[in-house]
Amino acid sequence: MLSAYYRSESDRVTFVRSLFDGTARYYDRINAIFSLGTGRWYRRHMLGVAGLKAGHKLIDVATGTGLVAREAERITGKGNVIGLDMSPGMLAECRRRSSIDVIQADAQRLPVANASMDMLSMGYALRHVHDLGATFGAFLNVLKPGGNLIILEIGRARSRRVQAALRVYLGRVVPFLSGVTASAESRTLMTYYWDTIEECVAPESILAALQQAGFSNVRKQTHFGVFHAYLASRPINATALNHHHVDA
Repeated sequence: MLSAYYRSESDRVTFVRSLFDGTARYYDRINAIFSLGTGRWYRRHMLGVAGLKAGHKLIDVATGTGLVAREAERITGKGNVIGLDMSPGMLAECRRRSSIDVIQADAQRLPVANASMDMLSMGYALRHVHDLGATFGAFLNVLKPGGNLIILEIGRARSRRVQAALRVYLGRVVPFLSGVTASAESRTLMTYYWDTIEECVAPESILAALQQAGFSNVRKQTHFGVFHAYLASRPINATALNHHHVDA
């Protein structure tokens, strides 16, 4: 809970949805500033590392404008990717920029058939999830036995020097540039983005929650000390799902 922005869980949901709705048309521009132009390559590379192949069915949770989903479609081929998000503004922008199918829904309540997806992806949105256990249980449920999960996230650096540099860049420079090149609301978005990074649940807790939900081969790759890719699979013989609740 970040009291500078909202006072309750219901307020948080309203605040986050409104913030993303209001900045949807600027989001790709903001992302380019944030990633220094490397985001597209990184997203596609990590989808390949996670095992995505031509013909696979993928659902991209919290798809936003479809940045991850678009790279996934380049690998799987058209008609194999679904984008899901709670923000109608983001989904409208996603439709404008791509041909992928989109659904407005909550990450904890995925409106797709059980065991229907070869892969589930989520890009830089785990910090907005309220209940890790319920969310990861829903993720496991829609994956086919043997299906793969990839969650891309940014977190606190272990190095104080790297964290200090990150605080200057993401906490000050990116919000300022977003405000200048996009909108005042975009500046608020990136300030909030940084605050959620500072308060995000530790990687060890995320890995533990994935294991508790029933995932196998749970692991994490870290790049530049702050970019985390959480990778896991649904066991081939999975028959029952465990739902453990861990608040993020």
